[in-house]
Amino acid sequence: MTSLPTPSAIGKPLSLGSRTSPLALWQSRHVLAALQAAWPGLQCVIVPFVTQGDRTLDRPLPEIGGKGLFTLELENGLRDGRIALAVHSLKDLPVDDAPGLALGALVGRADVRDVLVAKNGLTLDELPAGALVGTSSLRRQAQLLAVRPDLTIRSIRGNVETRIHKALHGEYDATVLAAAGLTRLGLDAQISQWLPLDVMLPAPGQGALAVQCRADDATTLGLLAAIHNDAVAQAVSAERAFLSGLGGGCSVPVAAYATVNDGTIHLRGLVATPDGRRIIRVEGRGPSPQELGAALAEEAKSQGALELIG
Repeated sequence: MTSLPTPSAIGKPLSLGSRTSPLALWQSRHVLAALQAAWPGLQCVIVPFVTQGDRTLDRPLPEIGGKGLFTLELENGLRDGRIALAVHSLKDLPVDDAPGLALGALVGRADVRDVLVAKNGLTLDELPAGALVGTSSLRRQAQLLAVRPDLTIRSIRGNVETRIHKALHGEYDATVLAAAGLTRLGLDAQISQWLPLDVMLPAPGQGALAVQCRADDATTLGLLAAIHNDAVAQAVSAERAFLSGLGGGCSVPVAAYATVNDGTIHLRGLVATPDGRRIIRVEGRGPSPQELGAALAEEAKSQGALELIG
């Protein structure tokens, strides 16, 4: 077994910052288990953080600032030395690295699909006319309305369990969630329908876990290198390059999904109006994730993507 990088620098437990939701804690423990499997004897501790996004639950995410609201406190904790690393759902991280910080590892990827949770186990096709569906994602809203323009979409906030409860107990007829969150929490039985990728393309990076650390922390970067998944990194880099090429905003209806096969990346991208009436789809293959993502973003822009997302 490889020895710890610069062992003298590991004088105290490795501190990992985590949001306090059950899903965030599951993800943090998953990463710690992977680190301890790679580095037997490594001591780790989880430091809880409550972010502004967790505290502000009465307004839709696009209104209050979007993805950075779930990461700012953790990033500040990294910079001031309270923690050595932080685990995020990659889809929650802005496409540009925060100043002074780096993505030290991308750790595996769960099923990228979105799922429908509905009363009585109804599917999207079976929801009654005008059904109230909860989502705070313009990406999900646009794709839902593209196939069911009669639906009423309303913002829904809270952790995975809270949103499921709201859908199953009368506040909403249904909600759409990332499959990864439900499977990680053992809530698969609540899923009414796994939405096909042709109906609901995921957010860039969906299902992937990202571990953030200080860019100059060579010790932690060395530890994280052992659990980094390069194939996942290539796929999500293409997806995030597509998003970046369209402006990188988190509150726009942009979706992307890439796979890697024998060194070739296959990327599908989507840009839509929030009402789902206009959708641009692009698709391509290539060896370079950054070049492929940027090229498909340009293709989408040539078809009017910037006008669609305002």
